[in-house]
Amino acid sequence: MDKKKRIVIALGGNALGNTLPEQMTAVKITAKAIVDLIEEGCEVVVAHGNGPQVGMINNAMSALSREDPSQPNTPLSVCVAMSQAYIGYDLQNALREELLNRNITDIPVTTMITQIRVDAEDPAFNAPSKPIGHFMTEEQAKIAEEKYGYIMKEDAGRGYRRVVASPKPAEIIEIGAIRSLVDSGQLVIACGGGGIPVTLIGNHLKGASAVIDKDFASELLAEELNADFLIILTAVEKVAINFGKPEEKWLDDITTDDARKYMDEGHFAPGSMLPKVQAAVKFADSKDGRNALITLLEKAKEGILGKTGTRIHQ
Repeated sequence: MDKKKRIVIALGGNALGNTLPEQMTAVKITAKAIVDLIEEGCEVVVAHGNGPQVGMINNAMSALSREDPSQPNTPLSVCVAMSQAYIGYDLQNALREELLNRNITDIPVTTMITQIRVDAEDPAFNAPSKPIGHFMTEEQAKIAEEKYGYIMKEDAGRGYRRVVASPKPAEIIEIGAIRSLVDSGQLVIACGGGGIPVTLIGNHLKGASAVIDKDFASELLAEELNADFLIILTAVEKVAINFGKPEEKWLDDITTDDARKYMDEGHFAPGSMLPKVQAAVKFADSKDGRNALITLLEKAKEGILGKTGTRIHQ
């Protein structure tokens, strides 16, 4: 590559597996793909989702509270913080090991517990939309609604999941520390699970009952770090219009105007591909020369080299 590119990678929580053993395996695969980019001369910052993991933590803590009334219910913001720590722990160690395996000894890896301010008046608090936890059948979803008061929605044809509020990120509280670490050459994991949602009351940061979409949080992080690329990793190699239909078409290279047109036409599923395309468009439009890429984890290196994926630009 001609010059060093600063890249923010948005890694999906679903790509990390649904159990602790699955995550241990998944992070090793993830680390290889990320270090491939570093070997290409890229400066990488990693953000990640936590949909399955935060749901698992919240379910476990809620079960504890029901079984032992002396244990207060754990706020969703604290569950997000827990997910940041344990995902960051596994991912950080996997990246460190992969770097050392390739004799790269001068790049420390750091996980930053990250809070993100949201607007307490964001209408998203009254319209839960962010899927968390594991997939359920329609019958299981009805039981969860009746027994626990959860709001359940069908998720892109894959089953039913609990949905929670997902306000837009307004400010990354720890951005100064993150920027200092990145500028010093460290490989930083930040904005895990979309960041811990907080509202500002005077000088006090109060946890919010929500999960921020990791694609929007990653986009804000990429803007704040003046990144060249935002790579949003997903379960398909490219974005498609008319997905799953006879006239399905995979997209290679599109402008932000093209992407907005496709969004207006309803090609992308809410809670699935739509937020990824929205985040990609926002980043590409934020400054001349910025590009967003949507692709598979294992195709990230090829995507940066222009060989695959869907690239979105002005």
